Amino acid sequence: MAALAWLLIPLFAAIGAGLWGSWAGRNRKTIGDGTELAGYTRFREAMEKSHTDA
Repeated sequence: MAALAWLLIPLFAAIGAGLWGSWAGRNRKTIGDGTELAGYTRFREAMEKSHTDA
């Protein structure tokens, strides 16, 4: 019975690793890209404006 327990431990570890790998590799949808890009554009415009005024 102890040998069976030692054989099941790697089996459960492999199943857990497979589940974790599929969860970590899932496709994630990014929601806030549009607002982040707009903010970066405003930042660039502000930096260009401050350099041309000096």
